[in-house]
Amino acid sequence: MPVQDIELEKKALAKEYKELLRISYQSLSKEDKKLIRKAFDYAVDAHEHQRRKSGEAYIFHPIAVAKIVASEIGLDAVSIAAALIHDVVEDNDEHSLERIKSEFGAKIATIVDGLTKIIKLNSQGYSDVSIQAENYRKMLLTLNEDVRVIIIKIADRLHNMQTLSSMPYEKQIQKASETLYIYAPLAHRIGLYNIKTELEDLGLKYTDPENYNDISKKLIESKKDQDEYIEKFNSIINSTLTKEKLKYKIKGRTKSIFSINNKMTRQGISFDEVYDKFAVRIIYKSKPEKEKFIAWKIYSIVTDNFTPNPTRLRDWISAPKSTGYEALHITVVGPKRRWVEVQIRSERMDEIAEKGYAAHYKYKQKDNQKDNLDTWINKLQEALESSETNAVDFVEQFKLNLYSKEIFVFTPTGDLKSLPKGATPLDFAFAIHTEVGIKTRGAKVNGKLVPLNKELSSGDRVEILTSDKIKPNANWLDYATTARAKSKIKSTLNEEKKLLADEGKQILKRKLKHLKINFNDGIITELQKYFKLNTSQDLFYRVGINTIDNEKLKKFISSRSNKFISYIRKKISRNNDSKIESTNQDEITSKYDLLVFGNDEEKLDYKNAPCCNPIPGDKVFGFITINEGIKIHKKNCPNSVALQSNYDYRIIKAKWIDSSQEKFTVQINITGIDKLGLLNNITKVISENMNINMKRLNFETAGNTFVGNIIISVKSNFEVNNLIKKLKVLKGIDKIKRT
Repeated sequence: MPVQDIELEKKALAKEYKELLRISYQSLSKEDKKLIRKAFDYAVDAHEHQRRKSGEAYIFHPIAVAKIVASEIGLDAVSIAAALIHDVVEDNDEHSLERIKSEFGAKIATIVDGLTKIIKLNSQGYSDVSIQAENYRKMLLTLNEDVRVIIIKIADRLHNMQTLSSMPYEKQIQKASETLYIYAPLAHRIGLYNIKTELEDLGLKYTDPENYNDISKKLIESKKDQDEYIEKFNSIINSTLTKEKLKYKIKGRTKSIFSINNKMTRQGISFDEVYDKFAVRIIYKSKPEKEKFIAWKIYSIVTDNFTPNPTRLRDWISAPKSTGYEALHITVVGPKRRWVEVQIRSERMDEIAEKGYAAHYKYKQKDNQKDNLDTWINKLQEALESSETNAVDFVEQFKLNLYSKEIFVFTPTGDLKSLPKGATPLDFAFAIHTEVGIKTRGAKVNGKLVPLNKELSSGDRVEILTSDKIKPNANWLDYATTARAKSKIKSTLNEEKKLLADEGKQILKRKLKHLKINFNDGIITELQKYFKLNTSQDLFYRVGINTIDNEKLKKFISSRSNKFISYIRKKISRNNDSKIESTNQDEITSKYDLLVFGNDEEKLDYKNAPCCNPIPGDKVFGFITINEGIKIHKKNCPNSVALQSNYDYRIIKAKWIDSSQEKFTVQINITGIDKLGLLNNITKVISENMNINMKRLNFETAGNTFVGNIIISVKSNFEVNNLIKKLKVLKGIDKIKRT
């Protein structure tokens, strides 16, 4: 490189360093500046000979990331230093993690280590969605180390998106899709709304350039109209606000290109039909103790001048979002008879909305108040710790939690709880405590008994009814919507399965002894092959729930006595030895041979989608086509994200099940003499049988007699007969008949 160019780069670097210190949101001490300078020099040295695709010196990238961290996000000196050196370990063998720790301390080394892990994941490339999802999960797990890792990574991704034009087309699409898929939702959830908006707009710029450019051009053309509108709005209420001696400013916020495009696509409307292209924001000065009072005073002034839409009032001052966001949002008929959203918030609230995490903690330290963001991060970490969930399901669930709108419900004592929109009483129970969730036998909403899958609404008062005898069942997974609840239910069900398998193993030992057959690895392998099961634990579990009963074992013995069959089985055994699972495996698997749809697990006609060719056992969903009925796609199908994003209303839940464990509906008729407490005794007997679910209960009395019918869901005839035996011994029951 010519000497002249080198000198220009040095001058540019010196300018960038001064700019970095100047624009820092946090007040920097002398020690802070020393740390940043040290990291700056270290990064310059480490990246001395590196260049980006655009041709500029690589060092300008970590500096740009550090500037975003310092100014737009507003983190501390430790974070700025970590941002400056975030790439050095990956790019230069001389700069090990141990050296970073020695030079800058354990805290910065931990953050750099987390960022390096993410870089390694991103550099692997993805052959399918499941690998991508697994990598995302690993990335998100870094939250358990230090949340600043994710925040700095978001800043890194923002600068990469800002300079994406120098990358090849395929890389642009990959990066943009990835940004929309995971990084924008993360930025949203941490409260970095400005960055989230920019990430979404930049993502759309590369995934749908035609619509992006069209909307962008139209927004520029309508800028003059917007400014005139805000001026008109201001002139109407200005005198009243000034008369009340309020210090304030009014500004407009244009709706993002991404959200305008989403609205146009979702509602099938043109750009001109999107009425809420911008919002009016009133930002006022106030002491903390008067913030709420002044907000409602401004609300009163605005609604005195403009007609409000009462259904569009959003009070996030009384009940802040879990991200810490506070404001009053109202929609009014403004000047020119146009609907316009008015956002009312104090300077403190505005700072939190703009800076998110950093500003939130700045004010938290001042006020020493309870922190919603801390609560959210703790819940997030708990959800992330679940390693049993399929990676694709995990990421999809995680994304739902990131972008979910909130509702606010009350406990019986009046405490306010925040839950994602669509949450059920079961989600609420697990949000209170895991033990409460596991022991849930019912729920009351606003004093009325409701199903566990009822969708809660803001303002509901929820009471959870518990019992030590209740245990979660598989249906609960359809009732729960939050990652926390689903994770805890799955964990409990797996424990129950293991216990049943252990019990089944002992039962099988006794039954084989009775049939004069030795219990050993050889016979277990034969039984596995005969019943077409993958593991020994599968076998024991089915014996435990009586799916494999005496009759089936006798048929196995009979087939075994046939010498020809015995010979064939030996041949098969020799060919498939490598495929046989150890008898000591704990995983319980299923032979997936039946596809069912919806929460009611209906059997419907379907076709396999040719784009991914799902097979039994794959994680799948149904897509209702216009002409070809239901088509089945794998959840990691290349078209999965697009289908689920654009045609949500045509998606139907589907899953493979083991037909041997399929549940059947049975009706039991009961007659007898009416007796106080009899109904309670009947329901108690049914609830104590873990594998039986009660669907409906109806009793009628005439004189001192009663007639009742119970509809239950069971796996086998054994369970029905066993239940009838237990019911017959109850006093007052005369006849029990299965229909």
